[in-house]
Amino acid sequence: MADPSSYRPRPGEIPDSPGVYRFRDEHRRVIYVGKAKSLRQRLANYFQDLTNLHPRTRSMVTTAASVEWTVVSTEVEALQLEYSWIKEYDPRFNVKYRDDKSYPYLAVTMNEEFPRVQVMRGHKKKGVRYFGPYAHAWAIRDTVDLLLRVFPVRTCSAGVFKNAERTGRPCLLGYIGKCSAPCVGRISPEDHYELAEEFCDFMAGRTGTYLRRLERQMAEASDEMEYERAARLRDDVGALKKAMEKNAVVLADATDADLVAVAEDELEAAVQIFHVRGGRVRGQRGWVTDKVEEITTGALVEHALQQLYGEETGDSVPKEVLVPALPDPVEPVQEWLTVRRGANVSLRIPQRGDKKALMETVQRNAQQALVLHKTKRASDLTTRSRALEEIADALELDSAPLRIECYDISHLQGDDVVASMVVFEDGLQRKNEYRRFQIKGFAGQDDVRSMHEVITRRFRRYLAEKEKSGEWAGAEDTPVDGTPAGAPLTAEDDGVVGGPKDDDGRPQKFAYPPQLVVVDGGRPQVAAARRALDELGIDDIAVCGLAKRLEEVWVPGEEDPVVLPRSSEGLYLLQRVRDEAHRFAITYQRAKRAKRLRSGPLDEVPGLGETRKQALIKHFGSVKRLRAATIEQIQEVPGIGRKTAETIAVALARSAPAAPAVNTATGEIIDEEEPDTTGGSSGESVSAGLPDDRRGQET
Repeated sequence: MADPSSYRPRPGEIPDSPGVYRFRDEHRRVIYVGKAKSLRQRLANYFQDLTNLHPRTRSMVTTAASVEWTVVSTEVEALQLEYSWIKEYDPRFNVKYRDDKSYPYLAVTMNEEFPRVQVMRGHKKKGVRYFGPYAHAWAIRDTVDLLLRVFPVRTCSAGVFKNAERTGRPCLLGYIGKCSAPCVGRISPEDHYELAEEFCDFMAGRTGTYLRRLERQMAEASDEMEYERAARLRDDVGALKKAMEKNAVVLADATDADLVAVAEDELEAAVQIFHVRGGRVRGQRGWVTDKVEEITTGALVEHALQQLYGEETGDSVPKEVLVPALPDPVEPVQEWLTVRRGANVSLRIPQRGDKKALMETVQRNAQQALVLHKTKRASDLTTRSRALEEIADALELDSAPLRIECYDISHLQGDDVVASMVVFEDGLQRKNEYRRFQIKGFAGQDDVRSMHEVITRRFRRYLAEKEKSGEWAGAEDTPVDGTPAGAPLTAEDDGVVGGPKDDDGRPQKFAYPPQLVVVDGGRPQVAAARRALDELGIDDIAVCGLAKRLEEVWVPGEEDPVVLPRSSEGLYLLQRVRDEAHRFAITYQRAKRAKRLRSGPLDEVPGLGETRKQALIKHFGSVKRLRAATIEQIQEVPGIGRKTAETIAVALARSAPAAPAVNTATGEIIDEEEPDTTGGSSGESVSAGLPDDRRGQET
């Protein structure tokens, strides 16, 4: 923790003019960018008694090691420069705005004497009927404006209602016929309540009754030659039909059904429900829950149905409930739903047609809800701060670990062994600093040895960067992968394009150290990571491991793990870090394995790109003919020089089959033929060395 007075500018050094300032930490990384009308006044606010600063500001100034500024002519220029620097450096202490809006609902307050129709957001209240959600509040107001012609329910606030009662004069809607004016006694509380119930029935999908009634009244008025009344009823029918058109028909057979979808990961599950009435989507519900135990999708569906229909009876339980997976056993749940409804309820998985297509839409909504929940939880500053403090307390760290790196090993039965490194700063992902590794020091499956190699390689690069910058006097180390300590990183080490650049003080590759290293595993993996750091002489970085079986936190040298409560935000953050490392590792491992299985002999030629591979195959027609060609013949291909031709010839000679192919069923020796016009061949595929999507079927 740095003392802000150690880097405070001297009096009079800061100009009293507009500008943009940057705070940097001890590794020269920009951690905060701000603008000011007066740089002198603004920066002076940071260098005061720490107890007077906001906790986040205090954390920033104690993390920083220097401050610098740039003077501009106007505040507009300062605003533009600040935006540019925030985009460029992505400082971890700057506010990052994320969409935290809640979707609006059409609500009818049936718990009041005079129910009111209004737009509501946020938590749902007891006794209020909700319809929606809608994408925009104006969509609700358009619908309500159409329906008030037929159902003139109160829409005014409590203040307007009481003022009308006091003065005896209704509001404008009461004068133009879009409110029944219960405030001045034009309608009794009972009749107004019944009118609100009719409004809710129409919104719930029971539209045919009202349309037929209005059409009958219109015909009667026309027969009695009350043409003005018939015209008003005609307009009412048109308004109702227009309001109905705002809810698109999704099931053509006027189905009443609820569709339930589940999106889940190892820690949480999101449930989304679409309520379809009369073939139209009339509402949507959803929630996210923690998975505190091993549970199947069918069991999640069962819990969702219990929560959804536990207090519902009659028509509130639809005839049909469509789910992604059935509870096991399904009969008791289906019977329970039947009892709640008072009639048979079908509980099933949609297999085809419109219902399956709609279920896919609900599933996408559930997945988005889960992602949104994780984003909101991760973006909450208070929650992240509490999580980091809980981790620091549990591991007995001097300060909260603002940068956490997590490592995971992935392989398939000992083949294609790879590792991942993910980075979280201030509780948020830093994807541009993710790295991936190939295990080079040995072959086979040994997670502990692999972890030791990866940690050694990562932090040897860190020491090399420090030595290059003069911060480290030099640490001799015997490389585990056979490369010198200061050697450039390979593409396999970097793994991610577009990492930090070594200009304007920005760290390059592995130059920025974490405060905490997390490994996916238990005591053996933790011991290997700690041993690797000790061998490099690094003693200021904490290490822990998260064992997946019981979510135990292991620390070096301890016989027993640290057990954090399931409700702990610190545990939740460690789980997210561990799961992200696992995802990143297994994605790389699968891609590497797929590439190895589809590789051809030309892939082994160093420096030979896809364009020249295709030119070679196009010129010779097959790899067999290319293998039989002389160096001079290979040189005839545009772009192929003698040195490249020699390299190709050597690589193809090494990959030549030792013996002819044999049909194991007949014993017949298969001779390689020329490829057919489709690009395939009966022996060595013409697609060898071409991109995956251009390869023919090999036999």
